[in-house]
Amino acid sequence: MSERKVLNKYFPPDFDPAAIPRRKQAKDAQHKVRLMTPYAMRCDTCGEYIYKGKKFNARKETVEGETYYSIKIFRFYIKCPRCSAEITFKTDPKNTDYVAEHGAQRNFEPWREERLAGEESKLLKELEEENNPMKALENRTIDSKIEMDVLDALDEIRTRNARNERVDADALLDKLVDQDIVKEKSQEELLEEEDSKLAKAIFHNVDGDSVKRIADDDEPDLKQLLSDSAKSLLLPKFSSNAKNDEEGSLAKRKQKRPGSELGVVVKKRKQASTTSSPIKVESSNLSNTTSTTINIDPNSSNKISNSLGALLGAYGSDSDNDD
Repeated sequence: MSERKVLNKYFPPDFDPAAIPRRKQAKDAQHKVRLMTPYAMRCDTCGEYIYKGKKFNARKETVEGETYYSIKIFRFYIKCPRCSAEITFKTDPKNTDYVAEHGAQRNFEPWREERLAGEESKLLKELEEENNPMKALENRTIDSKIEMDVLDALDEIRTRNARNERVDADALLDKLVDQDIVKEKSQEELLEEEDSKLAKAIFHNVDGDSVKRIADDDEPDLKQLLSDSAKSLLLPKFSSNAKNDEEGSLAKRKQKRPGSELGVVVKKRKQASTTSSPIKVESSNLSNTTSTTINIDPNSSNKISNSLGALLGAYGSDSDNDD
C-alpha cells in the first residue's frame, strides 16, 4: 500500500515535455463551476426571490474586451429555481463586488447606497480642495477637531472603566442593602401615620373631642363585672330580714334537716388570763362556708347568749313566714 502514497513519479531519460502537444481552447469557452449567489436578487420572469448564498451549478466564462488594470472580468450563468430562466452576473474588481447583468435585479441594500454616497462625497471634496486651498485648510481644521473630540470621549470612557474596576463589590452590595432597610423603615412610618390619622378620624365625638381608648394595663376587676346575683352567691349575707328568694329556699332545705337546722356552731376557747376570749362562729350552707371571730369579755357571756337566742329566734321566725 505504500506505493499509492508516493509523490515522486518516474520519468524516463528520453522524456521531453516540449514534445507534448498543448490543448487549444476557444477564448469564449465556458466552464462548469459550483458557486453561491453573491447577493440577494429577484427573477424578472417569475418574480422568485433568490437569497444570498444559495448554491447553483453555473457556467463561467471570461468577458472579452473588459479588464480592470489587467484584471480579467468573469461572467456567470445560472438558472432560476422556479422558471429556469437564465440569469447572468459578472465580477466588479473596481468595487470588489458583483454586478447584475441580465435576468434578475439586485435587491436594495441601504448600506451599499451609503457607501457609494460616501465615496462620491469624498471625490467631490477632493476636487474642491484642489481648486481652493482655503477650503482644504478649513476641511483639515474640522477633521482635527473631530479627531480631538473622539480622543476626549475615549479618555473619558477609559477613566470611567478604571473607576468602576476599583469599586468594591461587597461595599456596593452593603450600601444597597442599607438603602433597602431605610426605605422599609420609611414605609413603615408612613403606614403608622396613616393608621393614626384614620383612627383620629373615626374615633371622634359629636362635640369634636377625640375618644381615648383604655390602656391595656387598666383592666377592670372581675368582681366588678359580676352581676348582683352572682355576688350574693359568692358572698352570702346572713341577716334577720332575708328577702332574697335564694336565701328562703336554703332556709327551707335546712328546716327539713333536723341535724343542721341553723348550721351554726359556737366554739369557746379557754384562756388562762382574764382577758377577753374570742369566740369563733362558723356558718355553713350548701354553697360555701364563712367563719367570723368575735372577741367577747368572759363577764358578758350571759349577754352574748341572750343576743344569740334572739338572733336565732328571729331567723326561725323568718323561716316560718317563708313556709
